[in-house]
Amino acid sequence: MNEMTNRREFLSTSWRAGLALATAGALVPTPGPAMEPFKRPGKPRFPLSLAAYSFREFFNHKDPAKRLTLFQFIDFCADQGLEGAELTSYYFPPKADAEFLLQVKRHAFLRGVAISGTAIGNNYCLPKGEKRDAQIALTKQWVDNAALLGAPHIRVFAGAKGALDLAEAKKLCLETLEECADYAGKKGVFLGLENHGGIVAEPADLLGLVQAAKSPWVGINLDSGNFNTDDPYADLAKCAPYAVNVQIKVEIKRRGAAKRETTDLDRITKFLRDANYQGFVALEYEAAEDPWQAVPVWLKRMRAAVVP
Repeated sequence: MNEMTNRREFLSTSWRAGLALATAGALVPTPGPAMEPFKRPGKPRFPLSLAAYSFREFFNHKDPAKRLTLFQFIDFCADQGLEGAELTSYYFPPKADAEFLLQVKRHAFLRGVAISGTAIGNNYCLPKGEKRDAQIALTKQWVDNAALLGAPHIRVFAGAKGALDLAEAKKLCLETLEECADYAGKKGVFLGLENHGGIVAEPADLLGLVQAAKSPWVGINLDSGNFNTDDPYADLAKCAPYAVNVQIKVEIKRRGAAKRETTDLDRITKFLRDANYQGFVALEYEAAEDPWQAVPVWLKRMRAAVVP
């Protein structure tokens, strides 16, 4: 057993033991070896994708002439020369059936675009009961949908603690994440836990959850704009070895800063290369400029940044 493995086991055991102490004897999963960073042979590879969320205001636009469909979004991705399209779950029909999902899959394949993943809005920080069951059911439904679409990844949230103690919220999140990941793994779908505020606003908390999860199908959905810490780039770099999907925001905001600053794509691609990341890098555009104008510009910048 090498030094890294020993360190991972120590981290996992310590993290779970800390939860056990913090929750005053509440039941927690048995300590075990921590998940190690992904070991990928070969060189870094960054195929580009685009998150449908970038055009969020157009999918349900009140003006039919401006309304965007998933099929049109896939066409846009193809016309931009992208390898992938990230189809956020929010923009599917509420009761999308297998026939619709297969139509989307067929359309993407014929346009030469991989469905790089999807994303759900969930909260895993809930005690056992109907509300938690609903979050698990949502996740499992989208695991099934992703498997049918051929999408290898789902972005999931940890959630917010609300009135709960932080340690208790982490415990509940880990329980739910592991249950969902067990199901996802059987369908060949990764769950990428995003650095999305709440109980994972700090890198140590995100890493603790992912390292403690007893599933090889759990990783990090690394969002470049979501660490509002003193040094977001350093914190993103800490998490990069566990990334299964990367989302690029065009701005970051440091803790205490009055304004946002433009994302440094070269710094991001450097730490992704250092982590030997091999996977999709998706633009998730959220800035103020019209996405129809801004997205092509940022995709061009991303292409330049990912060239070795």
